[in-house]
Order: sequence, then structure tokens, then C-alpha cells
Amino acid sequence: MKVTVVGAGAVGATCADNIARREIAEELVILDIKEGFAEGKALDIMQTASLSGFDTRVKGVTNDYAATAGSDVVVITSGMPRKPGMTREELIGTNARIVESVCKSILEHSPNAIIVVISNPMDTMTYLALKSTGLAKNRIIGMGGILDSARFKCYLQKELNCSPNDLQATVIGGHGDTTMIPLTRLATLNGTPVSNMLSEESLKKVAADTMVGGATLTRLLGTSAWYAPGAAAAELVESIVRNQKKVFPCCVALDGEYGQKDICLGVPVVVGSKGWEKIIDFKLNEEETASFNKSAEAVRNMNAVLDTLVAS
Repeated sequence: MKVTVVGAGAVGATCADNIARREIAEELVILDIKEGFAEGKALDIMQTASLSGFDTRVKGVTNDYAATAGSDVVVITSGMPRKPGMTREELIGTNARIVESVCKSILEHSPNAIIVVISNPMDTMTYLALKSTGLAKNRIIGMGGILDSARFKCYLQKELNCSPNDLQATVIGGHGDTTMIPLTRLATLNGTPVSNMLSEESLKKVAADTMVGGATLTRLLGTSAWYAPGAAAAELVESIVRNQKKVFPCCVALDGEYGQKDICLGVPVVVGSKGWEKIIDFKLNEEETASFNKSAEAVRNMNAVLDTLVAS
């Protein structure tokens, strides 16, 4: 199997490192527009092969899409990262042009690839990738919900003083500070609802901390996070490459599911070799449904900006 990561920045390089170390693919290509940057990252990763014990072949290229030919999965991380105080929405103009161009170039050489979108604003960039390529909807997947759910589990683990690996916790909705929905009602610790162990006040704090998880890191680091986003992307790629049928919250095209159409939004899906294969209905209650609809409205407003970009 062959995987390409477009963008050799912190997120792309971390994603590539995870894919290589876990031997998710036999061949891994890292592509970037900055001369020598992807080549350097790839060489650095390859020099860890004997230390980490992997055999994945990693190659870096500068804007050479021919080297990506025959990729089974392509991860798009390229675009401008967030700076402190900047919302994901403010990136839309710059990153829309980048994502559309990358999709076109990738499909010229890998027409059967499954595309994973990380570039922000992720929901709108996923929608753009779907509309601009005309691919079957199962082949376009936005990664955000996996990352948000990992952050949700992190904050729950701190409150419960437990292993994060014993937690089941999901975030749906948009991948934004005000649009994501941590499903506290459905979160469990080894099958036991966490609401049995934490007060309502504690659960609200966990949800609030989760929603600003990315902004918190941007403020602390001075740029977007990379370890968790890169690991989350690799987890998604692994389920595709190895046909694991794992259930992840991902940004996918909805056609009536969860009461929404003509939008890409985070919902639980089964992920396998064909991309996302099935949407799981979590049977949201009235409050959760209202939050989901509100999230959808906000994402639609972001998507509408794409029309103004085309018009200009």
C-alpha cells in the first residue's frame, strides 16, 4: 500500500512519522512546496528506521505529484496554520485555493485514492474537496472528530484519574471551538457512564475544555498543535489501509442522516478499505439534536464563503 502526505509541516511530518513507525504502508511519500523541506523530513524519519524497527520506505519530494502516483490514501495537511487569536474560519480563503489545487494534482496521478482532509477550516475544506473533485462521497473524509474525541478523553482522564484507554467518548458536529459537540451523556469508562462518576459541573467543564482544546494549544505554542492531530490522522489512515472497520467520528457528506443534507459534518462512521462505509446513528436526544443543528448552521455559513471566493 502507498500513502501520500501533502504538507511537510509539523502536522504532516508527525502524521508521516506515525505511519512509518507503525508500518501502516509499504511506501510513504511526503510532498511540500518548499524546496528540500519534504526531502529533509523524509530523510530524518528514515534515519530512525533502524532505531524504531520499521521497514516503510519514506520519500520526500518538492511539488512533484508524479512521485505520488498510485497512492491508495492521500492526507492533505497543507495550508496556513492557526496563529494565537485566529479562528479556523479566518483561514478559509487561503486554504481553499490550496486544497482545491492539491486535490486536482493528486487525482491526476492517483485517480482511485481516498482523500483525508486535515486542513482548516476542516468541515468546509472537506466539503470543498467533495464538490471540486466529484468523487464518490465515501472517498472524502475529514479527520477533525477523531482529534476532538482524543482531547475529550484526555480531559475526562484528568477528571477521573483513569486510563484514557478505558474511555469511550465521542465528539460530533463541526470541528470548531463553538461547533463541536462532546457527547457527555454517552461517554463511558469500561461501559459505565461517566455521568455516574462526575458531577454535572465537572462534565460541563470537561466539555468546555474540549471545545477550546485547539485554541488552548495555539495560545500556548504560538501555532497549531501537531502531535495529536498527526497521530489522529495516522489512526484514520490505518483503519483504511488495514480495513479495520473502526468506528470514528469523521467529517463526511450527509444526505438526510442526522437530519442534514448537502453538508460535511462530524458523525460516527465505520472506516475501512473503501473509505467511510456506514454512518452510525447515535440516537441523539432533543438537546443534542438542537446542538447538532446549530453546528450545521454555523458550518453552512462557512461553506457559503466558498461561493464568494468563486465569485471574486
